[in-house]
Amino acid sequence: MIDIKFNVNGKDLEISVDDSKRLLDILREDLGLTGTKEGCAVGECGACTVIMNGEAVNSCMILAAQVRGAKVETVENLEQNDILSRLQEAFLDNGAIQCGFCTPGMLMSTKALLDKNPNPTEDEIKTALEGNLCRCTGYVPILHSVKDAVTRMKK
Repeated sequence: MIDIKFNVNGKDLEISVDDSKRLLDILREDLGLTGTKEGCAVGECGACTVIMNGEAVNSCMILAAQVRGAKVETVENLEQNDILSRLQEAFLDNGAIQCGFCTPGMLMSTKALLDKNPNPTEDEIKTALEGNLCRCTGYVPILHSVKDAVTRMKK
């Protein structure tokens, strides 16, 4: 067991966990933040993407000890006071959500991009999302959603 102090969605936490736990497991099992999904468990699909210290990361590849002192943001932090973010609204309005399994990772990869670059090019969007796999939408609605979110955030 190890003790870790870190920040999740703006809240400082201190928990004791098995040192072999992954950030994904800590979020889902210890903190009840089940929006982050486990897809492949080997860092290939992006379903478990969260933002850690400003970077989009696969939480299935982050061990508990690596989380010490980190600032982690999950998909649960996008919605505030029961109001969806403009990014979430854009995904809904543009049909980027079908089965929804990849959606949390897509949203967090997009947010990480937009936090650094509020006006990305199409190629920059594609690069930011290249680690996220989707079996349902064919990616076109997702790309349109990100572009729409950029426009909405300018208003």
